[in-house]
Amino acid sequence: MDAALPADLQEVIHVSTLADDAPVIVVANIANEARSHNRQAEIAGLLVFDGMYFCQQLEGRAAPIAVVMERVSRDPRHHHLTVVHRGPLDKRRFSRFSRFSRFSRFSLGYTSVEDVELLVRLQQLQGQAALEAFLNLLCGLDMDG
Repeated sequence: MDAALPADLQEVIHVSTLADDAPVIVVANIANEARSHNRQAEIAGLLVFDGMYFCQQLEGRAAPIAVVMERVSRDPRHHHLTVVHRGPLDKRRFSRFSRFSRFSRFSLGYTSVEDVELLVRLQQLQGQAALEAFLNLLCGLDMDG
């Protein structure tokens, strides 16, 4: 592990559903609010939206991740939150510390996907299978950082 990274670096990947009464425009609000909170907590990640489902990957220290997950779980703009992967992370994927330069500019990247079944399938996976499916998502994504 890189000495500059905290020993308790972890990632969480969760999938949830846009609330029935929430207009799609709230997705931009969610991303903007998360960017502000994430920068302060030294958390980075990616939010993917397909028009109905969200998938979010978060990476950072364990305690701030727990605080973010508590806030996310109470957010009425989405429901049916399912954590599909939680585990230690050797290297950041999405922060300024990342060696992946195309992902290094944001505290929370945002992108959409057109495959409306992709996130539904991801929500049905757990652990390593979910992580691998998420990593496969990253190939070829256009990001709004």
